[in-house]
Amino acid sequence: MTRLFHFSDDPDIKLFTPQPVRIAAERRPGQEWLNGPLVWAIDERHEPLYLFPRECPRILIWPTERTTAEDRERWFGDGGARMIAFVEERSLRELTSGAAFRYEMPEASFESLNDAGMWVSRETVTPQSVETLTDLPGELMARDVELRVFESLVPLKALWQTTLHASGIRLRNVPGWGNPGWPHSLP
Repeated sequence: MTRLFHFSDDPDIKLFTPQPVRIAAERRPGQEWLNGPLVWAIDERHEPLYLFPRECPRILIWPTERTTAEDRERWFGDGGARMIAFVEERSLRELTSGAAFRYEMPEASFESLNDAGMWVSRETVTPQSVETLTDLPGELMARDVELRVFESLVPLKALWQTTLHASGIRLRNVPGWGNPGWPHSLP
């Protein structure tokens, strides 16, 4: 059984109705439908992608089977973290004082996108439960995610040229980033 979650800044959602994305993203050919009405969820392994205030720009990386020893050493060094999360200094106050609401979702109507733990449902979904997460840096640490703070995320664009998996979320909120397009490495 796969545990699925939806993260929100709203603590009182009773039903998740399929909605189009707020800001349409450039999608891979054949995946334009992902901008349409859907309910989104993330699996438990990849939930650290959403342990942030909603509009907080962030990049998370992790090694895959194709990751070279050089990339692993350069980015992870001797550290034992399974993921690294990068945020900007300007987001740190909100991250340390903010909260996220984690809704557990029933798996039945969801289909996997086979991309960084993302799942979608074309049907209305009733959440099973909601949990308030108030120590977001602590939640990241508990999931073996190292948090790194940078003045700007722009210099990290090169992460998409490594053999690590790189996922970027809310990068449109980074001054100077430009159009982020589809900000995920191949799974």
